[in-house]
Amino acid sequence: MDQRYLKRTIVKSEVDSHHLGETRDIQVYLPPEHDENAAYPVIYLQDGDDYFNLGRLATQANRMILDGEIRPFAAVAIPVDKQNRIAEYAPIGSRHASYLRFFVEELLPFVEGEFPVTIAPEERILGGSSLGGTVSLHLSLQYPQQFQRIMSQSGAFLEATLEAIRHVDTLSHLEIYQSIGKAETAVPTNLGNLDLLARNREVHRALQEKDARVHYSEQDGNHTWGFWQKDLPQALAFFFG
Repeated sequence: MDQRYLKRTIVKSEVDSHHLGETRDIQVYLPPEHDENAAYPVIYLQDGDDYFNLGRLATQANRMILDGEIRPFAAVAIPVDKQNRIAEYAPIGSRHASYLRFFVEELLPFVEGEFPVTIAPEERILGGSSLGGTVSLHLSLQYPQQFQRIMSQSGAFLEATLEAIRHVDTLSHLEIYQSIGKAETAVPTNLGNLDLLARNREVHRALQEKDARVHYSEQDGNHTWGFWQKDLPQALAFFFG
């Protein structure tokens, strides 16, 4: 492998959160030969440490940028305490509303003030897998002026997500990359076994009915990082190609 692909800039930082009552660690990936005075398009990643470690986002991004397949971009990894993941990411979770407010009122201003990233909503992407895709979509439903582009890999959508989509007048502002594995018909979760293939099809139809622009993809794969890592270059090309 070309050694340039492996040379990466990842900056660690912390965000104090009044809404969550704690300090949250973040990691920021900056593109090769980045300019500190630039304003790069940026993707904010739920389960962010997993995207860096298991999804190999930085290595894949470096290769695609250096090979001219996509434009340079930044990525913000927001790790989550697995014990609080459902509480923060699921729309029925006890910390869900607080997490959304942390994201908009504390995380965004911090990142945009400290790092060379854009403040333009059309160049700001939210991404995640499973419940990470769910909370990313709910952020866009709750804050449509700030979040207009979503990457959802195997979104673990609940009935509450469908209800939230049905309650908005229009989603014409929303562009979403929605991928799901064909084998995801009985995914074991803390909320029980979920047929995520069927639920993603429902969400896809509901989004289209509200005029969202949906790039929907059913692929061979299951609910694992092997599938999401393989799918990631397609998603990055969709947003940054």
